[in-house]
Amino acid sequence: MAYWLMKSEPETWSWDQQKAEGKPGAEWDGVRNYQARNNMRAMKKGDLAFFYHSGGERACVGIVKIVVEAHPDSTASTDQWECVDVAAVTDLPKPMTLAEIKAEPQLKDMVLVNNSRLSVQPVTASEWRKVCALGGLSKPPTA
Repeated sequence: MAYWLMKSEPETWSWDQQKAEGKPGAEWDGVRNYQARNNMRAMKKGDLAFFYHSGGERACVGIVKIVVEAHPDSTASTDQWECVDVAAVTDLPKPMTLAEIKAEPQLKDMVLVNNSRLSVQPVTASEWRKVCALGGLSKPPTA
């Protein structure tokens, strides 16, 4: 299993909207960056990702599970763009802000810290455990 971080502006697609989609989940559509698209192509069913509110909030607020692997993005006008479907797993009891993540020495190499503009990015297993712990999850979810 792999871990990821997926960003959305809350006014475009919020954590509450994601949770409202229930177990079937929803497409993570609209990504128009090749590196982010390639990261989604690498995702497997059951992988987990932080749901990150970008914009003014800048915080990991929840965890989603990949429920459908890469497929054509229904919002794209060409076939070069793909997306995955994700379903909400759990809230982070304490949202982890970008500032808090940057302040944690064990997270200094996290992609979010060094390339904060990438909308879909990998997270290492140790980073996953650390953010989950700091976010109030004593036992990080698994697939």
